[in-house]
Amino acid sequence: MELKQEMITIDCADPGTLAAWWANALGVEIAQDFGEFVMVAAQPLVLGFQRVPEDRAGKNRLHVDFSTPDRPAAVERLVALGATVVAERSAPGLNWTTMQDPAGNEFCVSG
Repeated sequence: MELKQEMITIDCADPGTLAAWWANALGVEIAQDFGEFVMVAAQPLVLGFQRVPEDRAGKNRLHVDFSTPDRPAAVERLVALGATVVAERSAPGLNWTTMQDPAGNEFCVSG
């Protein structure tokens, strides 16, 4: 049986606001808005934002990684949009920045 990646869904308190932030950050449009569930089509990845009643507690168990040819400029742009830098990290042959979106969800930018 083959499994195909379709979407990553992020639980949040305000799906519309967070989806709009991500759409702006990724330079795409909101694909579907059902109020309690909003989708951003950032091909090849679709991000879903789903309203949940509880606050996020602790570190994300899953996060999304992005890459760019100009990581410093991308990080600077994301910070200007409201993201925060958590840490600068590296491993042999790889450098990345761990960040948080305005709701505190972690993601990484490499390049």
